[in-house]
Amino acid sequence: MSEKRNIVPLDLLIMLAWTIMAIVSVAIPFFGDGLIKTILGVPMVLFIPGYLLVSVIYAGMDDIDIVKRIALSLGLSVAVISLLGLLLNFTFGLTPITVISTLCIYDIIFIFASKYRREKLPEEKRFSVRFDRIYKTVRVELEPKGSVDTILTVILIFTTLLAIGMVYYVIATPKIGERFTEFYILDANGKANDYPTDMKLGSSSNISVYISNHEYEPTNYTVQIVMDGDILVHKQSTLDNNDVLRRNITFVPNKEGNNMKLEFLLFKGNNLKSPYRNLSLLVNVYK
Repeated sequence: MSEKRNIVPLDLLIMLAWTIMAIVSVAIPFFGDGLIKTILGVPMVLFIPGYLLVSVIYAGMDDIDIVKRIALSLGLSVAVISLLGLLLNFTFGLTPITVISTLCIYDIIFIFASKYRREKLPEEKRFSVRFDRIYKTVRVELEPKGSVDTILTVILIFTTLLAIGMVYYVIATPKIGERFTEFYILDANGKANDYPTDMKLGSSSNISVYISNHEYEPTNYTVQIVMDGDILVHKQSTLDNNDVLRRNITFVPNKEGNNMKLEFLLFKGNNLKSPYRNLSLLVNVYK
């Protein structure tokens, strides 16, 4: 009997194995952002944290029925994830590694806390998931009892698989909103108010260019600084979706004049004829 008490219950063992596989899928680049990572990640966020918390609170078989246990697991998972996310936001930051590592630590602590709580109860009163009973129930339900029952069973299986596929599609497919690129210029102090307007001919001036890609795809950008029709600077860069580029650009005025138009042109892709964004200043250049 003492040997059995040291065995981790099967449902908790599955949670532990799932947690380990989830952190491996994040740590190893081989898995990328594909189906395996999504399948492992969704229960880690939407079910497992709440299930383990409920397992600690309600360790007995008769403490709560299975429907309420599942409902609480889903609801508490959202609450736990929100609290952990808030904690990480003010400490280590929200990155895939910090999130999954924190969840793994949380899961392991609550797995063994749940095991400890169950061992305090008599064996017949401990909560456990009877997978053998679930299998037998499912097998009995799937056994054909007639043509109508067979058709209904096939329809049930089909709709269940369809629902799972739709949930995966919604989670795995990024929601594409409006495609746009942010483009603006900043002064030497990183602000948008003290731009250089008086310049010396032949002397360099500095300005910061800010580009933020929200095009939902890697995009090539070209920045040109044009003074009174003459191109002073031509810079190219490539940004992935949601990447931000802030670049300090130095240029040298090449002609003297008052109220000349200094343009900052942003071109997207290979189109260098019509600018995607256009900013301008009126500047004075003196000797």
